[in-house]
Amino acid sequence: MKAIRVKKFGDPNVLQLEEVPDPAPGAGQVVVRVHAAGVNPVETYIRSGKYAAKRPLPYTPGDDAAGIVESVGPGVTQYRPGDRVYTTGTLSGSYAQKALCEVGSVHRLPDKLTFSQGAAVGVPYCTACYALFYRACAKPWETILVHGA
Repeated sequence: MKAIRVKKFGDPNVLQLEEVPDPAPGAGQVVVRVHAAGVNPVETYIRSGKYAAKRPLPYTPGDDAAGIVESVGPGVTQYRPGDRVYTTGTLSGSYAQKALCEVGSVHRLPDKLTFSQGAAVGVPYCTACYALFYRACAKPWETILVHGA
């Protein structure tokens, strides 16, 4: 399969498209065929080497994705090949044709959501939800201004 790989920290030019082996699910794991991958600001910090926690090189960036379950490992009963899902974390990176995930980071994608919308549920949606409802304690009658999205 094809995947974006980072072999050294730096600017966007360090992102390289490569052929890598397909992931195989172990116990409690799911392989998702990625139809859309989320691109989040933290991934640019990690790629540049400026993030406090550095990833071991080489690696495939990305945690958020949406797609179709391709295969499941032993013990996974809640998903089967063909299910529409989104992920909020991967073991192998989501900037790839397939992503290996722990079953706990895989969630059903409702039919009314597109794959692109599903790939935005993880970091973008959860960050906004946390900021609005847990930090700002927003109420239904209040008005907010979103000055950047």
